[in-house]
Amino acid sequence: MYKVGITGGIGTGKSTVCRIFSALGIPCYDADTRAKWLTENHSGIREALIKQFGPETFTGGVLNRPFLAAAAFKDASRTDFLNSIIHPAVQEDFIEWTAAQQGAPYVLKEAALLYEAGSYKELDCMIVVTAPLELRIKRVLSRDKHRTEKQVVDIINRQWPDEKKIELADHVIVNDEQHLLIPQVIALHEQFIKATLS
Repeated sequence: MYKVGITGGIGTGKSTVCRIFSALGIPCYDADTRAKWLTENHSGIREALIKQFGPETFTGGVLNRPFLAAAAFKDASRTDFLNSIIHPAVQEDFIEWTAAQQGAPYVLKEAALLYEAGSYKELDCMIVVTAPLELRIKRVLSRDKHRTEKQVVDIINRQWPDEKKIELADHVIVNDEQHLLIPQVIALHEQFIKATLS
């Protein structure tokens, strides 16, 4: 199975791009959503989190997200620990999911941290979605009413800069409300179909 990664910082519009690919019949694995589900439901992850961060991590069997976020992002070593247990579980889940998509010409894996986590190495090619910083902040603030501008900027600053991602990318989609998105996606879709046939 030909596997395409799609990444980009918060607010670049990865999900919008994936919806266009989905409309073309391409299965898309949303790694961030699956990571949240696995954190809540995977017994190994649950045990490791409780052991590391304490019983407050789960309240009545439900993940206490604000507590975990505050505990895990206090310092880099705690963030690294969280990633070290979640990323392998997501990778295993993606492999199982991919095996079930045999009718598709190729699959997409969408995640904000494909480069940061190193999981891009298991994919055949990479798309980076980019957008101007001011537009990204505006999009996130209109979507996530609970976030402040400072919180959004902090998240952006923790992610790799676009320039670094673009250096490693096979393809770049510009989502700046100036370039049309659909023609960019269709052009890549046609390339991937050719790649799977060759």
